[in-house]
Amino acid sequence: MDPKLALQELEKSGKDGLTAHELIDLKVTGGLTYNDFLILPGYINFPADRVSLETKVTRNIALKAPFLSSPMDTVTETNMAITMALLGGIGILHNNCTSDEQAAMVRAVKKFENGFITDPVVLSAEHKIKDVLEIKRKLGFAGIPITDNGQLGGKLIGIVTNRDIGFCADINMELSTVMTKEVVTAKLGVTLAEANSILRSSKKGKLPIVDAEGNLVSLVSRSDLLKNRDYPWASKHPQTKQLLVGAAIGTRPADRERLAKLVDAGLDLVVIDSSQGNSSFQIDMIKHIKSTYGNRVDVLAGNVVTRDQAANLIAAGADGLRIGMGSGSICITQEVMAVGRPQGTGVYQVSQFARKFGVPTVADGGISNVGHIAKALSLGASCVMMGSLLAGTNEAPGEYFFLDGKRLKKYRGMGSLDAMERNDSDNSGSQARYFSESDKVKVAQGVTGAVVDKGSIKQFVPYLITGLQHSLQDMGVPHLSELWNMVDNGQVRFERRSAAAQIEGGVHDLFSFEKRLYN
Repeated sequence: MDPKLALQELEKSGKDGLTAHELIDLKVTGGLTYNDFLILPGYINFPADRVSLETKVTRNIALKAPFLSSPMDTVTETNMAITMALLGGIGILHNNCTSDEQAAMVRAVKKFENGFITDPVVLSAEHKIKDVLEIKRKLGFAGIPITDNGQLGGKLIGIVTNRDIGFCADINMELSTVMTKEVVTAKLGVTLAEANSILRSSKKGKLPIVDAEGNLVSLVSRSDLLKNRDYPWASKHPQTKQLLVGAAIGTRPADRERLAKLVDAGLDLVVIDSSQGNSSFQIDMIKHIKSTYGNRVDVLAGNVVTRDQAANLIAAGADGLRIGMGSGSICITQEVMAVGRPQGTGVYQVSQFARKFGVPTVADGGISNVGHIAKALSLGASCVMMGSLLAGTNEAPGEYFFLDGKRLKKYRGMGSLDAMERNDSDNSGSQARYFSESDKVKVAQGVTGAVVDKGSIKQFVPYLITGLQHSLQDMGVPHLSELWNMVDNGQVRFERRSAAAQIEGGVHDLFSFEKRLYN
């Protein structure tokens, strides 16, 4: 045949591979996991670094990178949540702690980086150097405006910085004797760009914003200006410019009080944390949140793996759904409870249904590499939630230890007995997640283990971002937002893998090898 007729011949013979609907045919294949299939290559006419990963985690919250850290007490606390937000994702703070401890973590994330700091720490001239040192110990900064009454809204009379107190031996000295009284300020109404310009030209660390009478109304920080430069993908609230943060709660009556504290601290996203989300308790909680807080906070509900579960939570008002039951590396729900679903099938079935109502979905569990992230997104998820993939990083809670020459960090499932016994039942988000608060005998649905040191997520997450961009490039998808449409209309094709094909697709037939994923 004439080579020029190749495209016409392709139209006659049909495209290679399967559509997503043909891939996830329950009557033919049963449930599928991420390892059971591959995505076929598409047509490339764009560079990988131009691939946009912008997506929505809920109806109202958009991210530059489709990554969430899991609300587990060995994965996400303040440090992880801050760094995830700086890198374009969002961290979900665990609730296996008291409500005050969790609210303090939310507050720390919100104060880490701001545009205009609308509730800055303020002292009076009668406060002492030791008060500044205590604030520095707790919050990590010492640049504090001084007002006549020691409160926001008082008349600005000075500012104290590290330079003012660094060489003072007497920590009981009043701030009136060491504070800088000639303060560079900006008037109320100044734009953030103008404020940043003043910081650059004045070479100051803090810029107080005052009204016409000289009363302090807000603050701009030079350190935040530098963070804006270093982290252009940072996830920020569109109005306050504070980092976005999420937190987990349960469905008990006490969790309503917990949520009130979290919202007061500035929470953006509440994750209702349950291993089985299709319950009257969760539906009541969603309705309570929506009626009490409206659009002040978005609700990510779950976990679900079927359309039946999803329908109830969507009808109740959920802004997003979390998909997964028993697929995590430390989860034994499917083994112990005989309930759950293979993750690939669950993600596709729930996402296909939820998209009809404009509800984004988050694939939670079973993610162990970049390929799994790409597959989860191709099956309809808007984002992925990662636990084991982020455990063992510098930002994860816990201390490193050595075993057989390897540097490790503890990692445990929230359904493990170890996690359930961390707190009493009133403060145990782990027990509530598995409806185990009142059980005399605790039945574990997770295990405790250890993971190898992965270094900092400041290197690891950029690797995931770049890897995902290259994966979408290989599929021929220029923007993540276009992926589902291309899957739905059959442009992106799939193929099932046999056990032999899975072996062939990995490293094989080598005496030894070193697997370095990034430099």
